[in-house]
Amino acid sequence: MAQVIVTFKIMPESPEIDLDAIQKVATEKISAFGGEVGKTEIEPIAFGLKALKLIFIMDEKKGSTDSLEKDITAIEGVNSVELTDIRRAIG
Repeated sequence: MAQVIVTFKIMPESPEIDLDAIQKVATEKISAFGGEVGKTEIEPIAFGLKALKLIFIMDEKKGSTDSLEKDITAIEGVNSVELTDIRRAIG
């Protein structure tokens, strides 16, 4: 089986939410799931609201990320989690 590169877009409940705190907890949940965060980005949305994008690698054998998405959505201050990209890693 191959490795897959997954991108989650995490939307906070408001612009006042600390994205660094969300990033720390989400990264821990991804590691517990068997993934390894490789890159994080902050994406401006509108009116001061910013989304957190986490790009991580996981084994394709893990299958669906639905349970991980639910775990991250349960983090305090998180409004929603969207899987925006998933692709096989080459090499």
